[in-house]
Amino acid sequence: MSFRDISRIAGSAMTAQTVRLNTVASNIANADTSAGTEQAAYRGRKPVFSSQMQGEGMGVQVLDVVQNQEPVRKAHEPGNPLADADGNVFYSNVNAVEEMTDMLSATRAFQTNVEVLAKVKTMQQDLLKLGDTA
Repeated sequence: MSFRDISRIAGSAMTAQTVRLNTVASNIANADTSAGTEQAAYRGRKPVFSSQMQGEGMGVQVLDVVQNQEPVRKAHEPGNPLADADGNVFYSNVNAVEEMTDMLSATRAFQTNVEVLAKVKTMQQDLLKLGDTA
């Protein structure tokens, strides 16, 4: 495996973690949003990743971003302007604690790949220095 392959893999992993962080940010931003119908309520999103292990495509691929199928929260709030005819308001199915955990995990994974790229750069520089000393 060449340095270029390692860099490509780490770069694709960083791209995947960026998508993950973007979905976390969207989920957290919409965690407390409300809607007048169950269908209109915000549903959390999660990216789906796939590992590519062959040839030029080695790395991580983002296959899709899917909606969380857990039920949304329903609250009886007849005074809410968004309430339906029965006085119900529907809230997002986002769990803020899970999202924060996912954010920490994605941030650490991103940082790990930054460190991989830094190590590859150091190794390449060390390899060039070998040629200078000979």
